[in-house]
Amino acid sequence: MTRRHSGSGSAIAIAAFGLLCSAAPVWAQGYGLYEQSACAMGRAGAGVAAPCDDGSSMYFNPAGLALDMKTLVSGGGTTLSPRGNFQDKNTNLVSPLSDKTYFAPNLYFSTPIGDRTVVGVGLFAPYGLSVDWPTTSQGRYVSYQSSVHSIYVQPTVAYKVNDHLLVGFGLDITHTSLELRKRVDLSVQQITGAPPGVTFGAIGVPAGTDFADVDLTGGSTHAGVHVGVIVKATDQVSIGGRYMSRQTVSFPGSSIATTQIPTGLVLQAPLPGVPAGTPIDALVAPAFAAGAPLGPQGASTTLPLPDQFVLGVAVKATDQVRVFADYQYTHWSLLDQIDIQTTVPPNQIYVLNFGDTNGFRMGAEYSLERAIVRAGFDVHGAAAPDESVTPLLPEASRFEITGGLTWPFDQHSAIHVAYMYVDQSDRAGRTVPGGLTPTTALNNGTYHYYANLFGASFVYRF
Repeated sequence: MTRRHSGSGSAIAIAAFGLLCSAAPVWAQGYGLYEQSACAMGRAGAGVAAPCDDGSSMYFNPAGLALDMKTLVSGGGTTLSPRGNFQDKNTNLVSPLSDKTYFAPNLYFSTPIGDRTVVGVGLFAPYGLSVDWPTTSQGRYVSYQSSVHSIYVQPTVAYKVNDHLLVGFGLDITHTSLELRKRVDLSVQQITGAPPGVTFGAIGVPAGTDFADVDLTGGSTHAGVHVGVIVKATDQVSIGGRYMSRQTVSFPGSSIATTQIPTGLVLQAPLPGVPAGTPIDALVAPAFAAGAPLGPQGASTTLPLPDQFVLGVAVKATDQVRVFADYQYTHWSLLDQIDIQTTVPPNQIYVLNFGDTNGFRMGAEYSLERAIVRAGFDVHGAAAPDESVTPLLPEASRFEITGGLTWPFDQHSAIHVAYMYVDQSDRAGRTVPGGLTPTTALNNGTYHYYANLFGASFVYRF
Protein backbone atom coordinates (compact mmCIF):
# COMPACT_ATOMS: atom_id res chain seq x y z
CA MET A 1 0.00 0.00 0.00
CA THR A 2 2.88 2.35 0.66
CA ARG A 3 4.05 2.10 -2.90
CA ARG A 4 0.56 2.77 -4.18
CA HIS A 5 0.37 5.92 -2.11
CA SER A 6 3.74 7.11 -3.35
CA GLY A 7 2.78 6.55 -6.95
CA SER A 8 -0.32 8.70 -6.86
CA GLY A 9 1.45 11.26 -4.71
CA SER A 10 4.35 11.59 -7.15
CA ALA A 11 2.05 12.77 -9.90
CA ILE A 12 0.51 15.25 -7.50
CA ALA A 13 3.89 16.50 -6.35
CA ILE A 14 4.92 17.22 -9.95
CA ALA A 15 1.79 19.32 -10.33
CA ALA A 16 2.59 21.11 -7.10
CA PHE A 17 6.05 22.08 -8.23
CA GLY A 18 4.52 23.65 -11.33
CA LEU A 19 2.95 26.21 -9.05
CA LEU A 20 6.34 27.64 -8.13
CA CYS A 21 7.50 28.26 -11.66
CA SER A 22 4.26 30.01 -12.47
CA ALA A 23 4.91 32.79 -9.99
CA ALA A 24 6.88 34.78 -12.49
CA PRO A 25 4.05 35.69 -14.88
CA VAL A 26 2.43 37.74 -12.14
CA TRP A 27 5.26 40.24 -12.60
CA ALA A 28 4.74 40.67 -16.32
CA GLN A 29 4.30 44.15 -17.79
CA GLY A 30 0.56 43.50 -17.74
CA TYR A 31 0.70 44.01 -13.99
CA GLY A 32 3.51 46.58 -13.99
CA LEU A 33 1.04 49.35 -13.22
CA TYR A 34 2.37 52.83 -12.47
CA GLU A 35 0.79 53.17 -9.03
CA GLN A 36 3.92 54.60 -7.36
CA SER A 37 2.43 58.11 -7.46
CA ALA A 38 -1.07 59.52 -7.80
CA CYS A 39 0.40 62.48 -9.68
CA ALA A 40 2.14 60.23 -12.23
CA MET A 41 -0.86 57.92 -12.47
CA GLY A 42 -2.96 60.90 -13.59
CA ARG A 43 -0.59 61.16 -16.58
CA ALA A 44 -0.79 57.39 -17.25
CA GLY A 45 2.77 57.08 -15.98
CA ALA A 46 4.27 59.35 -18.63
CA GLY A 47 6.89 61.94 -17.69
CA VAL A 48 10.35 60.37 -17.60
CA ALA A 49 11.57 63.70 -19.02
CA ALA A 50 9.77 65.74 -16.33
CA PRO A 51 8.77 63.62 -13.30
CA CYS A 52 6.24 64.80 -10.75
CA ASP A 53 7.68 66.90 -7.92
CA ASP A 54 6.40 64.57 -5.18
CA GLY A 55 9.51 62.41 -4.70
CA SER A 56 8.24 59.66 -7.02
CA SER A 57 10.98 60.53 -9.51
CA MET A 58 13.05 58.05 -7.49
CA TYR A 59 11.17 55.45 -9.51
CA PHE A 60 10.17 57.33 -12.67
CA ASN A 61 13.59 58.95 -13.18
CA PRO A 62 16.12 59.34 -10.33
CA ALA A 63 17.59 62.42 -12.01
CA GLY A 64 14.29 64.23 -11.42
CA LEU A 65 15.02 64.69 -7.72
CA ALA A 66 17.39 67.50 -8.68
CA LEU A 67 14.54 69.43 -10.31
CA ASP A 68 13.23 70.44 -6.87
CA MET A 69 15.88 71.70 -4.45
CA LYS A 70 13.64 71.50 -1.38
CA THR A 71 13.12 69.02 1.41
CA LEU A 72 9.92 67.06 0.96
CA VAL A 73 8.04 64.13 2.37
CA SER A 74 5.28 62.34 0.48
CA GLY A 75 3.09 59.35 1.21
CA GLY A 76 0.09 57.63 -0.25
CA GLY A 77 -1.16 54.56 -2.00
CA THR A 78 -3.36 53.05 -4.66
CA THR A 79 -6.28 50.66 -4.45
CA LEU A 80 -6.51 48.08 -7.24
CA SER A 81 -9.79 46.28 -7.98
CA PRO A 82 -9.36 43.66 -10.74
CA ARG A 83 -12.49 42.08 -12.19
CA GLY A 84 -12.94 39.41 -14.82
CA ASN A 85 -13.84 35.83 -15.64
CA PHE A 86 -13.02 32.80 -17.74
CA GLN A 87 -15.61 31.35 -20.14
CA ASP A 88 -15.20 27.78 -21.37
CA LYS A 89 -15.65 27.62 -25.14
CA ASN A 90 -17.18 24.13 -25.04
CA THR A 91 -19.58 24.38 -22.08
CA ASN A 92 -19.99 28.18 -21.81
CA LEU A 93 -19.32 27.73 -18.08
CA VAL A 94 -18.20 31.05 -16.56
CA SER A 95 -15.71 31.20 -13.65
CA PRO A 96 -15.52 34.73 -12.19
CA LEU A 97 -12.58 36.26 -10.37
CA SER A 98 -13.15 36.87 -6.68
CA ASP A 99 -14.22 40.47 -6.04
CA LYS A 100 -11.30 41.77 -4.00
CA THR A 101 -9.45 45.06 -3.67
CA TYR A 102 -5.71 45.37 -3.02
CA PHE A 103 -3.53 48.23 -1.76
CA ALA A 104 -0.08 49.35 -2.96
CA PRO A 105 1.71 51.93 -0.77
CA ASN A 106 4.37 54.53 -1.57
CA LEU A 107 6.50 56.76 0.64
CA TYR A 108 9.26 59.24 -0.29
CA PHE A 109 11.65 61.60 1.46
CA SER A 110 14.29 63.84 -0.13
CA THR A 111 16.46 66.77 0.89
CA PRO A 112 19.14 68.91 -0.83
CA ILE A 113 22.81 68.79 0.11
CA GLY A 114 24.41 71.95 -1.17
CA ASP A 115 23.26 73.75 -4.30
CA ARG A 116 23.38 70.88 -6.80
CA THR A 117 22.83 67.58 -4.99
CA VAL A 118 19.64 65.99 -3.65
CA VAL A 119 19.48 62.73 -1.69
CA GLY A 120 16.42 60.73 -0.77
CA VAL A 121 14.89 57.36 -0.07
CA GLY A 122 11.70 55.86 -1.43
CA LEU A 123 9.51 52.84 -0.74
CA PHE A 124 7.26 51.58 -3.51
CA ALA A 125 5.94 48.42 -5.20
CA PRO A 126 6.55 48.40 -8.98
CA TYR A 127 5.83 44.67 -9.42
CA GLY A 128 3.21 42.39 -8.00
CA LEU A 129 -0.49 41.77 -7.75
CA SER A 130 -2.76 39.13 -6.29
CA VAL A 131 -4.97 37.02 -8.53
CA ASP A 132 -7.72 35.30 -6.60
CA TRP A 133 -10.25 32.80 -7.97
CA PRO A 134 -12.85 30.89 -5.92
CA THR A 135 -11.81 27.36 -4.93
CA THR A 136 -14.65 26.13 -7.17
CA SER A 137 -13.27 27.84 -10.28
CA GLN A 138 -12.57 25.80 -13.39
CA GLY A 139 -8.87 26.61 -13.33
CA ARG A 140 -8.24 25.71 -9.69
CA TYR A 141 -6.02 22.78 -10.71
CA VAL A 142 -3.61 25.25 -12.32
CA SER A 143 -4.00 27.93 -9.64
CA TYR A 144 -6.76 29.57 -7.64
CA GLN A 145 -4.64 32.06 -5.73
CA SER A 146 -1.35 33.75 -6.56
CA SER A 147 0.12 36.53 -4.47
CA VAL A 148 3.51 37.96 -5.42
CA HIS A 149 4.83 41.24 -4.02
CA SER A 150 8.11 43.05 -4.56
CA ILE A 151 8.74 45.95 -2.18
CA TYR A 152 11.55 48.28 -3.26
CA VAL A 153 13.48 50.49 -0.83
CA GLN A 154 15.58 52.84 -2.95
CA PRO A 155 18.25 55.20 -1.56
CA THR A 156 18.76 57.79 -4.31
CA VAL A 157 21.13 60.62 -5.18
CA ALA A 158 20.61 63.19 -7.95
CA TYR A 159 23.02 65.82 -9.22
CA LYS A 160 22.41 68.95 -11.26
CA VAL A 161 25.46 69.13 -13.53
CA ASN A 162 24.33 72.45 -15.02
CA ASP A 163 21.12 74.18 -16.05
CA HIS A 164 20.63 71.69 -18.89
CA LEU A 165 21.79 68.32 -17.53
CA LEU A 166 20.66 66.30 -14.48
CA VAL A 167 21.71 62.77 -13.53
CA GLY A 168 20.52 60.36 -10.84
CA PHE A 169 21.34 56.99 -9.31
CA GLY A 170 19.36 54.68 -7.05
CA LEU A 171 20.12 51.40 -5.30
CA ASP A 172 17.08 49.09 -5.34
CA ILE A 173 16.96 46.93 -2.23
CA THR A 174 14.10 44.57 -2.93
CA HIS A 175 12.18 42.02 -0.91
CA THR A 176 10.00 39.64 -2.92
CA SER A 177 7.49 37.32 -1.29
CA LEU A 178 5.11 34.83 -2.84
CA GLU A 179 2.24 32.56 -1.91
CA LEU A 180 0.69 30.32 -4.54
CA ARG A 181 -2.16 27.88 -4.08
CA LYS A 182 -3.87 25.24 -6.19
CA ARG A 183 -6.08 22.19 -5.85
CA VAL A 184 -5.36 18.65 -7.12
CA ASP A 185 -7.94 16.42 -8.82
CA LEU A 186 -7.90 12.84 -7.54
CA SER A 187 -9.66 11.41 -10.58
CA VAL A 188 -6.68 11.97 -12.90
CA GLN A 189 -4.02 10.47 -10.61
CA GLN A 190 -2.38 7.20 -11.65
CA ILE A 191 -2.94 4.20 -9.35
CA THR A 192 0.37 2.56 -8.55
CA GLY A 193 0.38 -1.13 -9.35
CA ALA A 194 -2.36 -0.78 -11.95
CA PRO A 195 -1.67 -0.88 -15.70
CA PRO A 196 -0.43 2.41 -17.18
CA GLY A 197 -3.22 4.91 -17.68
CA VAL A 198 -5.48 3.44 -14.99
CA THR A 199 -6.44 6.35 -12.77
CA PHE A 200 -8.74 6.81 -9.80
CA GLY A 201 -11.29 8.06 -12.30
CA ALA A 202 -11.28 4.60 -13.91
CA ILE A 203 -12.47 3.04 -10.64
CA GLY A 204 -15.33 5.46 -10.16
CA VAL A 205 -13.87 8.62 -8.63
CA PRO A 206 -15.79 11.51 -10.27
CA ALA A 207 -13.92 14.08 -12.33
CA GLY A 208 -13.27 17.25 -10.37
CA THR A 209 -12.77 15.56 -6.98
CA ASP A 210 -10.49 17.82 -4.94
CA PHE A 211 -8.38 15.87 -2.48
CA ALA A 212 -5.30 18.07 -1.96
CA ASP A 213 -4.65 21.78 -1.45
CA VAL A 214 -1.10 22.83 -2.36
CA ASP A 215 0.35 25.95 -0.72
CA LEU A 216 3.78 27.24 -1.75
CA THR A 217 5.42 30.13 0.09
CA GLY A 218 8.78 31.81 -0.21
CA GLY A 219 10.66 35.06 0.20
CA SER A 220 13.96 36.63 -0.82
CA THR A 221 15.88 39.90 -0.57
CA HIS A 222 18.01 41.06 -3.50
CA ALA A 223 19.32 44.25 -5.10
CA GLY A 224 19.65 46.16 -8.37
CA VAL A 225 20.44 49.65 -9.64
CA HIS A 226 18.40 52.44 -11.19
CA VAL A 227 19.92 55.30 -13.22
CA GLY A 228 18.39 58.27 -14.99
CA VAL A 229 19.23 61.38 -16.99
CA ILE A 230 17.29 64.52 -17.98
CA VAL A 231 18.40 66.95 -20.68
CA LYS A 232 16.63 70.32 -20.71
CA ALA A 233 17.10 71.14 -24.38
CA THR A 234 15.20 74.43 -24.10
CA ASP A 235 12.90 76.11 -21.62
CA GLN A 236 10.02 74.32 -23.34
CA VAL A 237 11.46 70.87 -24.19
CA SER A 238 13.06 68.22 -21.98
CA ILE A 239 14.28 64.74 -22.90
CA GLY A 240 14.70 61.99 -20.34
CA GLY A 241 15.71 58.37 -20.01
CA ARG A 242 16.00 55.82 -17.25
CA TYR A 243 17.29 52.29 -16.87
CA MET A 244 16.29 49.91 -14.08
CA SER A 245 18.56 46.88 -13.97
CA ARG A 246 17.45 43.28 -13.96
CA GLN A 247 17.50 41.39 -10.68
CA THR A 248 17.92 37.66 -10.19
CA VAL A 249 15.62 36.53 -7.42
CA SER A 250 16.75 33.39 -5.61
CA PHE A 251 14.27 31.47 -3.47
CA PRO A 252 16.51 28.97 -1.66
CA GLY A 253 14.18 28.41 1.29
CA SER A 254 10.74 28.07 -0.27
CA SER A 255 8.37 25.53 1.23
CA ILE A 256 5.54 23.40 -0.09
CA ALA A 257 2.76 22.42 2.31
CA THR A 258 -0.09 20.20 1.09
CA THR A 259 -3.33 19.71 3.02
CA GLN A 260 -5.49 16.66 2.45
CA ILE A 261 -9.10 17.43 1.54
CA PRO A 262 -11.57 14.74 2.67
CA THR A 263 -13.58 13.26 -0.19
CA GLY A 264 -15.77 10.82 1.80
CA LEU A 265 -15.45 8.30 -1.05
CA VAL A 266 -14.91 4.54 -0.71
CA LEU A 267 -13.64 1.90 -3.14
CA GLN A 268 -16.52 0.49 -5.15
CA ALA A 269 -14.46 -2.53 -6.22
CA PRO A 270 -11.44 -4.24 -4.66
CA LEU A 271 -7.87 -3.50 -5.67
CA PRO A 272 -5.01 -5.95 -5.23
CA GLY A 273 -4.67 -6.29 -1.46
CA VAL A 274 -7.32 -3.62 -0.79
CA PRO A 275 -10.97 -4.69 -0.24
CA ALA A 276 -14.03 -2.88 -1.58
CA GLY A 277 -15.45 -0.39 0.90
CA THR A 278 -12.01 0.91 1.95
CA PRO A 279 -12.13 4.70 2.45
CA ILE A 280 -10.17 6.34 -0.35
CA ASP A 281 -9.09 9.10 2.06
CA ALA A 282 -7.32 6.49 4.19
CA LEU A 283 -5.81 4.92 1.08
CA VAL A 284 -4.05 8.14 0.01
CA ALA A 285 -3.35 9.61 3.48
CA PRO A 286 0.23 8.25 3.77
CA ALA A 287 1.20 10.35 0.74
CA PHE A 288 0.81 13.46 2.93
CA ALA A 289 3.25 12.27 5.61
CA ALA A 290 6.71 13.74 6.14
CA GLY A 291 9.11 12.42 3.51
CA ALA A 292 6.29 11.40 1.17
CA PRO A 293 5.63 13.22 -2.12
CA LEU A 294 2.80 15.29 -0.63
CA GLY A 295 4.44 15.79 2.74
CA PRO A 296 5.99 19.10 3.82
CA GLN A 297 9.10 19.78 1.79
CA GLY A 298 11.43 22.46 0.49
CA ALA A 299 12.00 23.86 -2.98
CA SER A 300 14.37 26.37 -4.55
CA THR A 301 14.67 28.22 -7.83
CA THR A 302 15.72 31.54 -9.35
CA LEU A 303 13.53 33.98 -11.26
CA PRO A 304 14.48 37.16 -13.16
CA LEU A 305 12.99 40.58 -12.57
CA PRO A 306 13.72 41.98 -16.04
CA ASP A 307 15.47 45.22 -16.80
CA GLN A 308 13.47 48.21 -18.04
CA PHE A 309 14.42 51.07 -20.34
CA VAL A 310 12.25 54.18 -20.70
CA LEU A 311 12.81 57.14 -23.05
CA GLY A 312 10.54 60.17 -23.24
CA VAL A 313 9.96 63.82 -23.99
CA ALA A 314 8.11 66.60 -22.18
CA VAL A 315 6.92 69.74 -23.95
CA LYS A 316 5.61 72.91 -22.35
CA ALA A 317 3.11 73.86 -25.04
CA THR A 318 1.84 77.00 -23.27
CA ASP A 319 2.22 78.61 -19.87
CA GLN A 320 -0.60 76.35 -18.65
CA VAL A 321 -0.23 73.15 -20.70
CA ARG A 322 2.44 70.44 -20.60
CA VAL A 323 2.37 67.21 -22.60
CA PHE A 324 4.40 64.04 -22.06
CA ALA A 325 5.20 61.00 -24.21
CA ASP A 326 7.17 57.89 -23.11
CA TYR A 327 8.28 54.64 -24.67
CA GLN A 328 9.08 51.66 -22.41
CA TYR A 329 10.92 48.44 -23.25
CA THR A 330 10.89 45.55 -20.77
CA HIS A 331 13.26 42.60 -21.26
CA TRP A 332 10.80 39.78 -20.49
CA SER A 333 12.47 37.30 -22.86
CA LEU A 334 14.81 36.58 -19.93
CA LEU A 335 12.01 34.39 -18.66
CA ASP A 336 12.30 31.47 -21.07
CA GLN A 337 12.35 28.58 -18.62
CA ILE A 338 12.63 27.90 -14.89
CA ASP A 339 14.49 25.09 -13.16
CA ILE A 340 12.94 23.83 -9.92
CA GLN A 341 15.04 21.98 -7.33
CA THR A 342 12.91 20.01 -4.86
CA THR A 343 13.47 18.03 -1.70
CA VAL A 344 11.53 15.09 -3.10
CA PRO A 345 12.63 14.20 -6.67
CA PRO A 346 12.19 14.65 -9.52
CA ASN A 347 13.43 18.18 -10.21
CA GLN A 348 11.52 20.00 -12.93
CA ILE A 349 12.15 22.27 -15.92
CA TYR A 350 9.30 24.48 -17.14
CA VAL A 351 9.25 26.28 -20.48
CA LEU A 352 7.46 29.68 -20.56
CA ASN A 353 8.89 31.45 -23.63
CA PHE A 354 8.02 35.01 -22.61
CA GLY A 355 8.67 37.81 -25.06
CA ASP A 356 9.93 41.37 -24.65
CA THR A 357 7.26 44.05 -24.36
CA ASN A 358 6.85 47.57 -25.71
CA GLY A 359 4.63 50.21 -24.15
CA PHE A 360 3.65 53.75 -25.14
CA ARG A 361 2.37 56.34 -22.66
CA MET A 362 1.00 59.83 -23.23
CA GLY A 363 -0.19 62.38 -20.70
CA ALA A 364 -1.03 66.04 -20.30
CA GLU A 365 -1.64 68.47 -17.49
CA TYR A 366 -3.36 71.84 -17.37
CA SER A 367 -2.61 74.39 -14.66
CA LEU A 368 -5.60 76.28 -13.33
CA GLU A 369 -5.49 79.22 -10.95
CA ARG A 370 -5.58 76.91 -7.90
CA ALA A 371 -5.28 73.33 -9.17
CA ILE A 372 -3.66 71.13 -11.81
CA VAL A 373 -5.76 68.67 -13.80
CA ARG A 374 -4.30 65.68 -15.65
CA ALA A 375 -5.27 63.04 -18.19
CA GLY A 376 -3.47 60.29 -20.03
CA PHE A 377 -3.57 56.93 -21.77
CA ASP A 378 -1.19 54.10 -22.54
CA VAL A 379 -1.12 50.97 -24.67
CA HIS A 380 1.13 47.92 -24.58
CA GLY A 381 1.33 44.28 -25.55
CA ALA A 382 1.50 41.14 -23.46
CA ALA A 383 4.63 39.32 -22.30
CA ALA A 384 3.09 35.85 -22.06
CA PRO A 385 2.69 33.91 -25.33
CA ASP A 386 -0.69 32.42 -26.25
CA GLU A 387 0.18 29.02 -24.80
CA SER A 388 1.07 30.49 -21.37
CA VAL A 389 -2.20 32.31 -20.58
CA THR A 390 -3.62 30.66 -17.44
CA PRO A 391 -5.51 31.60 -14.24
CA LEU A 392 -2.18 32.72 -12.76
CA LEU A 393 -2.04 35.66 -15.19
CA PRO A 394 -4.90 36.22 -17.62
CA GLU A 395 -2.72 38.70 -19.48
CA ALA A 396 -3.34 40.32 -22.86
CA SER A 397 -2.63 43.53 -24.73
CA ARG A 398 -4.53 46.44 -23.26
CA PHE A 399 -4.94 50.17 -22.92
CA GLU A 400 -5.44 52.35 -19.85
CA ILE A 401 -7.07 55.75 -19.49
CA THR A 402 -6.42 58.02 -16.53
CA GLY A 403 -7.37 61.29 -14.94
CA GLY A 404 -5.99 63.19 -11.97
CA LEU A 405 -6.01 66.36 -9.90
CA THR A 406 -3.57 68.23 -7.67
CA TRP A 407 -4.99 70.60 -5.08
CA PRO A 408 -2.53 72.73 -3.05
CA PHE A 409 -3.55 73.66 0.49
CA ASP A 410 -0.83 76.30 0.77
CA GLN A 411 2.69 76.92 -0.52
CA HIS A 412 3.99 73.90 1.45
CA SER A 413 1.42 71.14 1.05
CA ALA A 414 -0.80 69.57 -1.59
CA ILE A 415 -2.86 66.47 -2.26
CA HIS A 416 -2.82 64.41 -5.46
CA VAL A 417 -5.66 62.13 -6.53
CA ALA A 418 -6.00 59.95 -9.64
CA TYR A 419 -8.14 57.30 -11.31
CA MET A 420 -7.15 54.64 -13.86
CA TYR A 421 -9.36 52.31 -15.88
CA VAL A 422 -7.68 49.23 -17.35
CA ASP A 423 -9.37 47.74 -20.42
CA GLN A 424 -7.80 44.45 -21.47
CA SER A 425 -8.50 42.65 -24.72
CA ASP A 426 -10.25 39.29 -24.48
CA ARG A 427 -7.70 36.51 -24.88
CA ALA A 428 -7.81 32.77 -25.43
CA GLY A 429 -6.21 30.70 -22.68
CA ARG A 430 -6.46 27.52 -20.72
CA THR A 431 -7.54 26.24 -17.32
CA VAL A 432 -5.72 22.91 -17.64
CA PRO A 433 -2.05 22.11 -16.92
CA GLY A 434 0.25 22.58 -19.89
CA GLY A 435 2.97 20.07 -19.11
CA LEU A 436 6.56 20.64 -20.18
CA THR A 437 5.61 21.77 -23.71
CA PRO A 438 2.33 23.71 -23.56
CA THR A 439 0.63 24.52 -26.86
CA THR A 440 -2.33 26.63 -27.93
CA ALA A 441 -4.21 23.37 -28.64
CA LEU A 442 -4.77 23.21 -24.87
CA ASN A 443 -6.55 26.57 -24.79
CA ASN A 444 -10.15 25.86 -23.83
CA GLY A 445 -11.76 29.26 -23.40
CA THR A 446 -11.48 33.04 -23.14
CA TYR A 447 -10.32 35.35 -20.35
CA HIS A 448 -12.09 38.67 -19.85
CA TYR A 449 -10.44 41.27 -17.61
CA TYR A 450 -10.66 44.91 -16.50
CA ALA A 451 -9.64 46.88 -13.42
CA ASN A 452 -10.30 50.13 -11.56
CA LEU A 453 -7.54 51.94 -9.66
CA PHE A 454 -7.81 54.90 -7.29
CA GLY A 455 -4.71 56.69 -6.00
CA ALA A 456 -4.06 59.47 -3.50
CA SER A 457 -0.95 61.00 -1.94
CA PHE A 458 -0.06 63.92 0.28
CA VAL A 459 3.08 66.05 -0.21
CA TYR A 460 4.68 68.47 2.21
CA ARG A 461 7.66 70.70 1.36
CA PHE A 462 9.86 72.39 3.92
